[in-house]
Amino acid sequence: MPGARLSEHLQDLVLENASLDEFLQELSGAIAEFGASVAGCRVLSSVRLLRAQKPAVTAGSDPAALALEQLQDRTAGPALEALETGRATRLDGGPDGSITEGPAEGPTQPRLDRYRRTAARWGIRSALSVPVALDEGAAAALTYLAADPHAFDGGAAASCQAFAATAGKSMRLAVRLGSVQDMNRDLLQAMKSRTIINLASGILMAQSRCSQAEAFTLLSKVSNNRNVKLRLVAEEILRKFEPGPFAADFGPQT
Repeated sequence: MPGARLSEHLQDLVLENASLDEFLQELSGAIAEFGASVAGCRVLSSVRLLRAQKPAVTAGSDPAALALEQLQDRTAGPALEALETGRATRLDGGPDGSITEGPAEGPTQPRLDRYRRTAARWGIRSALSVPVALDEGAAAALTYLAADPHAFDGGAAASCQAFAATAGKSMRLAVRLGSVQDMNRDLLQAMKSRTIINLASGILMAQSRCSQAEAFTLLSKVSNNRNVKLRLVAEEILRKFEPGPFAADFGPQT
């Protein structure tokens, strides 16, 4: 796929998917498709996204690819190696069918034993993980997997790295949109909490003939003494007047 069409396709993936998770899932399929076109064999793929103060997000084009990616939450792996070093990490098939590890260019060194053994059991003989620099506080790694022991030699590795650079532009946009969505959810949750607390304060003001500040202080004191969130204390007060779950809904009413 020519560069302009590829960029357009990746941008469409951002626009057509409602969440960051969905985008990464679709992206993993696009990575696998591109990898197969340049390697000349079936390719699986996975994506790992890291963001500040958030858990890693992973996606895979196939259950085996996703499982190998998630294995790296517990042990070393090529994606983590690529993210740590800032260089592409390639795993190649050895003479006995095992996988040896090294940078995309340079000497091979034995590493990642658990990952290699698991990959070999699942028929994966080669892998290439490419780091992608995103906005400050975020980074990603795209991983290509194949049964062919030398699927990512030479030109194939270079093409896969070029794809990762192109994909990085769309990933930056997706991460930014995801951050805005997270911010909107946090703001909506804060507004709901504030409304519930204000309603509970109003009830205390009416019952105790106190000011709003005094009612809020009372709620805070109960929250601290019982070591529970202020919103939960406020909900408990509201349930005495309106039994059942209480929700402050800012969405469209039906």
